[in-house]
Amino acid sequence: MISLVRRLSRSRVAALIPFVLGLALALPLVTPAHATDSAVVVMYHRFGEDNYPATNIGLAQFEEHLAHLKLGGYSVLPVPHIIAALRAGTPLPERTIGITIDDAYASVYDEAWPRLTEAGFPFTLFIATDPVDAGTFGTMSWDQLRELTAAGVTIGSHGASHGHLWQGDPSSARDDITRAEQRFEQELGFKPSLFAYPYGEYDLPTRQVVNEFGFEAAFGQHSGTVHPAADFQGLSRFALNERFGGMDRFSLIVGTLPLPVTDVTPADPLISSPNPPAFGFTVTAHLNEVGALACFASHQGEARIERLGSSRIEIRLDEPLPQGRSRINCTMPASEGRWRWFGHQFIVAAP
Repeated sequence: MISLVRRLSRSRVAALIPFVLGLALALPLVTPAHATDSAVVVMYHRFGEDNYPATNIGLAQFEEHLAHLKLGGYSVLPVPHIIAALRAGTPLPERTIGITIDDAYASVYDEAWPRLTEAGFPFTLFIATDPVDAGTFGTMSWDQLRELTAAGVTIGSHGASHGHLWQGDPSSARDDITRAEQRFEQELGFKPSLFAYPYGEYDLPTRQVVNEFGFEAAFGQHSGTVHPAADFQGLSRFALNERFGGMDRFSLIVGTLPLPVTDVTPADPLISSPNPPAFGFTVTAHLNEVGALACFASHQGEARIERLGSSRIEIRLDEPLPQGRSRINCTMPASEGRWRWFGHQFIVAAP
């Protein structure tokens, strides 16, 4: 744990130390029979803003989610605690959940925060600083963000501009994140220890830039669980909105288990040629259910799978990936009606 803290700047240490020092007290006492080494992190944006269905969750839907987590035997923990536990090898309670929200929309302050507080659930809010500085309509103010921070809400960085960081050269991404760091320190007195890529998009150079800042973890928007073998600079989250926020899906995803993989190809999520990519990975754990694995590509449906030996999986797509973001989700059944899940996001640039 000490080695983790030494990598951080003094201001970031100040933001992280309360979580690290309080980890033993904050995490519920876990017995081996009820311990796990993974968690599910969910992601929201807007709350009760029906004019934006792609990023909005209905208030009735959100209240159903909270009730399910409250009564369903889940442990909702602060995301920094989850990350620290996974890095340190500290057991987590079975069915651990982390809640994240992207962007400082006013509905987070008006609608989500009161409901989360009433439920007793911590959450992390990823903020892009430029819209806050500009006083963009429907965005929280720095005063409101200071109020949330004082109440214990974890603040994460979403960069400054909320732009597609991979579209420029690495220096422009570096400048964007640096500008956000300066604003956080000026307004809140610290630099966040967590980062979320705008739109969940990153290529290898962008990932390297984010890594240079010493964030404890960086999140995308591809589906899956977080676990010790995951890429901590490209962690998974399940995105929720009106269309994909029904209780059938919600109850399924909050019960998912890891599908640990390595040797993912291609290494860079930004695709140029060939397209479709020759996507593949190696399943690292011995899982009896691997024969039941199925993969689904956005815009194409179920993909053809070639199994090489007992653990290498190659995915064959029939069509090129379209411009923009595409995802491939691979799942297999596990015990107790739960599912193992590995998701991967690709980006195809405009010609």
